[in-house]
Amino acid sequence: MTTAMGAALRRIQMGNALSAFGNGFTVPFLFVYVARVRDLGAGTAGVVLSAFAVAALAVLPFTGRTIDRSGPLPVLLTGAFAAAVGSMGFGLASSAPLVIAASAVMGAGIAVMQPALATLIVWCSTPRSRSRAFATQFFLSNLGLGVGGLFGGLLVDTSRPGSFTLLFSVEAAMFVVLGVVAASVRLPKAARMEAAPTDKAAGGWRALFADRAMVQLCVLGGVLFFACYGQFESGLSAYAVEVTKVSPATLGVALAANTAAIVVAQFLVLRPVERRRRSRVIAAVGVLWAVAWVVAGLSGLTGSAHGVATAMLIGTYALFGLGEAMLSPTVAPLVADMAPERMVGQYNAAFALVKQLALAVGPAVGGLMAGGGMYTEYIVMLVACSLAVSVLSVRLGRRLTVGQDAPMREPVLAA
Repeated sequence: MTTAMGAALRRIQMGNALSAFGNGFTVPFLFVYVARVRDLGAGTAGVVLSAFAVAALAVLPFTGRTIDRSGPLPVLLTGAFAAAVGSMGFGLASSAPLVIAASAVMGAGIAVMQPALATLIVWCSTPRSRSRAFATQFFLSNLGLGVGGLFGGLLVDTSRPGSFTLLFSVEAAMFVVLGVVAASVRLPKAARMEAAPTDKAAGGWRALFADRAMVQLCVLGGVLFFACYGQFESGLSAYAVEVTKVSPATLGVALAANTAAIVVAQFLVLRPVERRRRSRVIAAVGVLWAVAWVVAGLSGLTGSAHGVATAMLIGTYALFGLGEAMLSPTVAPLVADMAPERMVGQYNAAFALVKQLALAVGPAVGGLMAGGGMYTEYIVMLVACSLAVSVLSVRLGRRLTVGQDAPMREPVLAA
């Protein structure tokens, strides 16, 4: 049984890593591709990115119930196919309507893949191995994105639209590879039994909202994603360029420092993190990110000491990366362990929806505050949000069972 679970999990992780590698080829270049290479303007580029997010928000409310009724594999295959079609559409489209449509299709496909992959990882792991499984997924996704972005940067040429078509073709091919690998997975017998249709398969949104602990976790997740991931492409980058006065190239170095911190720290922090209460780990990340935002704020007050300011900003991104490495074996396994047996897909999809909402609201708020020059208020707001993460996490911990909050310690505490 354990061998079968391990083999299935390795295939899932491999497919996920390859799809992330393909996604890395295009993610850094979407705005430039639409606005400049296809000459559709910055406004159209903004609509394209919005269409991606709106499509994801449109499909996620229905994804969890479908996963719980039909199983995650059919949903993952459908998402991979849609993402591949959308990616190829990006590479071939030359008009605004076609590019926007391609963005929506790809956004919907990627959105449904996330909770489906998470549910497969839950099925192919045990409560004691789940933290490591999700940490590995996060590590491979970031590594794939980073390596894909590096190769994409070497291949891309803004004077040749065909070079971008090549990038999107590679991305589409990797989504197809993910689908093929997923289709070849032989789920453990227990997982197949769990996937068997039943009239009581899913309780839906009403049952989820009745779970007060899960509602608290969703609120916590919204603040968490808003205070970090939702700021990378808007307020934080604007603060770095306008206040800290770093160049776009230095901003690229800072983003690389974030990825490097994740890759280096992921397995260094895994053992200490998985042996502690998850609620306390999340609370510690809130404090860490509050420090990161304070450092970011101070980087804009160093005056002529430009080297110091640059180092502080790069350090900010690295601190965020360390926090992300601590969260990857913590939050997703917690969602899974809080879910009733027949509602794993629903819980994963609900949390993915919260994340997507935060990633939509975060850049909008950050962009508006940056556009209004409200940089001091911006830093203060995000320090407060980070500290709120710590408070909400400690409160959530009071509602969790030992098995949910500290599965590695459960036998000791029970004894």
